[in-house]
Amino acid sequence: MPVDLSLQFPSGLLYLVEHDVWARVHGDGTATVGITALGIKLSGEIYMCRAKPVGTEIEQGRAVAVVELAKAIVSVKSAVTGTVVEVNPRLEETPELVHRDPYGEGWLARLTLRDFEADRPQLMQGDAVAEAMAQHAAQVIKDLE
Repeated sequence: MPVDLSLQFPSGLLYLVEHDVWARVHGDGTATVGITALGIKLSGEIYMCRAKPVGTEIEQGRAVAVVELAKAIVSVKSAVTGTVVEVNPRLEETPELVHRDPYGEGWLARLTLRDFEADRPQLMQGDAVAEAMAQHAAQVIKDLE
């Protein structure tokens, strides 16, 4: 199964490549998090998406949401550490937004950042992201074979 390099990875986002998630850091000390287009492609159709409730403390690389796929329920990791201050209310009724617009209307949660400088070294941004995602996808596919 070849890796689809046409997937989009917007340059203004930060990516935790190993978990196929992204963060959009805002100037007010918060970040919006979601699943990358690659993560969605690798997992298949999402039938249900439920973020952790407001007030939940989340560590980078730990579960911020759960998604139900055709054959599994999977935990979605957070790209950053913080406290959930908002969840995407539209995903309750229309989880397909994650597929249709993963970097826009398909966001999962918004967190108040706790220690972004500690999180930053694990995050990628810019031109290196697409290649890192391609390598990651190739390894995931190899592991499945």
